[in-house]
Amino acid sequence: MTKRRTTAARGPKDGIGVTGDLFEQLDAVRDETAHEPARNSGQSDVVAHATSSALSCESPCESSARMLGTLERWVERGWLRTLDGAFPRFLLDEVPEAPPLLLLAAALASHQLGRGHVCLDLQATLDDPAFALSLPPDGPQQPTDEPPVPPAEVLAGVTLTQWLSALDAPGLVGRGPGSTPLVLAGTRLYLRRYWQYEQDVRAGIEARLAQGAQLEAGLPAALARAALDVLFEPRRADAKGADWQKLACALAARSAFSIITGGPGTGKTTTVVKLLALLQTLALGRAQAGGRPLRIRLAAPTGKAAARLNESIAGAVARLPFEALAQQMDAAVLRSAIPTVVTTLHRVLGTRPGSRRFRHDAGNPLPVDVLVIDEASMVDLEIMAAVLDALPPTARLVLLGDKDQLASVEAGAVLGELCNRAREGHYTPASRAWLEAATGERIDAAMLDAQGAPLDQAVAMLRESHRFSSESGIGALAELVNVGDATGVAKIWRHGYADLARLICPAQDDAPLRALVVDGVVKEERDEHDAHEVRESVTQRRGYRHYLATMRALRPAPGAAPEALSEWAAAVLKAHAGFQLLCALRRGAWGVDGLNRRVARILQDEGLIEQSGDWYAGRPVLVTHNDYELGLMNGDIGIALDLPVEAGAPAVLRVAFPAGDGSGGVKWVSPSRLQGVETVFALTVHKSQGSEFTHAALVLPDTYSPILTRELVYTGITRARAFLTLVLPEGRSVLDRAVQAKVQRASGLMAGLALDAAAA
Repeated sequence: MTKRRTTAARGPKDGIGVTGDLFEQLDAVRDETAHEPARNSGQSDVVAHATSSALSCESPCESSARMLGTLERWVERGWLRTLDGAFPRFLLDEVPEAPPLLLLAAALASHQLGRGHVCLDLQATLDDPAFALSLPPDGPQQPTDEPPVPPAEVLAGVTLTQWLSALDAPGLVGRGPGSTPLVLAGTRLYLRRYWQYEQDVRAGIEARLAQGAQLEAGLPAALARAALDVLFEPRRADAKGADWQKLACALAARSAFSIITGGPGTGKTTTVVKLLALLQTLALGRAQAGGRPLRIRLAAPTGKAAARLNESIAGAVARLPFEALAQQMDAAVLRSAIPTVVTTLHRVLGTRPGSRRFRHDAGNPLPVDVLVIDEASMVDLEIMAAVLDALPPTARLVLLGDKDQLASVEAGAVLGELCNRAREGHYTPASRAWLEAATGERIDAAMLDAQGAPLDQAVAMLRESHRFSSESGIGALAELVNVGDATGVAKIWRHGYADLARLICPAQDDAPLRALVVDGVVKEERDEHDAHEVRESVTQRRGYRHYLATMRALRPAPGAAPEALSEWAAAVLKAHAGFQLLCALRRGAWGVDGLNRRVARILQDEGLIEQSGDWYAGRPVLVTHNDYELGLMNGDIGIALDLPVEAGAPAVLRVAFPAGDGSGGVKWVSPSRLQGVETVFALTVHKSQGSEFTHAALVLPDTYSPILTRELVYTGITRARAFLTLVLPEGRSVLDRAVQAKVQRASGLMAGLALDAAAA
């Protein structure tokens, strides 16, 4: 007899019925370290298990009790999170006859969410069982214990048919809408909530793509051309290829959903500002006939990204040719209609304390006509679903981002999936004809596709970098990593690029790391094929001494005016952005935990900091949670400074943060009010997204981990504005493997007809 227990459903859209309490627990477990395996002892566990004479001959698949025991051992070993092991126990309590393979699938589906996957791909798991657990694991190890049964042995002999048969349990696994905790779609197994998020995102994008014909009809190509010719200066005669900024602007103007993607310095912000000017010009022209200006909001996933966009948006708006664009209307009115204030997505949606729900949703939609989201690669599936739910049906959504950057920490790789075909274009002849008429630019015939999908017609990729010239080693290295060319990466050091350096830094030798982090000095290690000498500009790179010396040299005298204190703090913050150590992992000697301690010790030995406790002058800190009361967002970086109050009085320690509004101002916060911060002499690449540093040093660990992928390396490389140092503890093998490893997140987002080019 099936045992059932009823609990309140969380809401009509969630449809998770009996699993409401469980999903609240799932929400509570958001440990970033689940994404960052750092140790390789799990590999040796598997080998040891294969040779152990103490192995039991009983298969975990023989009974649910044995399967739970195996899952418990995986949790103890760090192969699964605690919550992943609790989930199948919950299901077995609900349905005592649940088969062992169903419990295994449930645990793995939960675990996949912690690794950024939206679902569990059953066939992929059978093809490579170890991948399901992302071995080696991260966490405490007990190497003296007998290792548990590895996933390859648990699944040995299991076929896809058998696994699908085990999932034929209507009380726990549904095939679509309903209240079961799990949903099976083909060979993909979802936790229901994430299946629903995927459905909502697909439906929201399809609905906006369907409005394209109506919007294009209301925007004659000649009208768009007149405005675009004012917004974009004519291309130089020697310019190669089409002006993709102009094409992207036109493409986005004819769609209620659009994506503008491109690498660093390709002009995404400039393009979107001109798009807003185009849309607002058209709207104000209609306003003279009784219409109104568009309500536009600008958002970014983190406070740091929002602050950066604030600065670049303000500059781009200031450069717009309002007088020429306005013509028959008031240029001042047009200028005021282009927003320059950027806020976080959470603030736009309206957070509710203690809840994952937002104030704005389908029942209380956002009062906007256009929503622009920058750094969209950082937006996970859940937040994207919330955005689409909160947008009015006729509102435009414009996504900006680099499709090749790391995906969000949480589940989903929305931007990357949607831009999967961006490089090749796949524009239909009809799209090409309209775009060329609206811009005067020519689209290469190689980018045409008579079968191009509706989504393809809404995605534009910017292709010309204005930050990295043809002489830039950073740009060249980023491109080689992007295409997975490990051989090219290995050879690039021979070219003598002035903005690139490579440093071999053994764990037992502090000297190379000390020279790098203190003064930015790199004594390059070159193999026998390297013919170049280190160029002089390499020695001009700065380390952390620069901002700490700035802190001391510019410190105002006691009793200084508040303005002088703010100017001092702004100078220190600017100097701090001159150098940043970036890591792939959190744990281990080459993760942020180990390197933060090591760098702090080095700086103290050099007399640059006085680390007498948790808080000290010069401590750089990263905000890890949004704090709306303090006006600080996840990702904000501040510096602790000892304020000289008055002569004879002890200094007061305060943390200075950039104001975040593009004004260059400073926000002062008492350390006692900062609950969610961590030291960031070393910063994970994930946390660095949305930031740029004059000199970035990317540190790779001494052993390979599954988190090391080309997307991570590319993201780390492109955080550098002027100089990049690649730190390799023990050689190049880890880098070679990382460049060849590409993120493949399990998802079914592209399965919809309107998004699937093959079915379009």
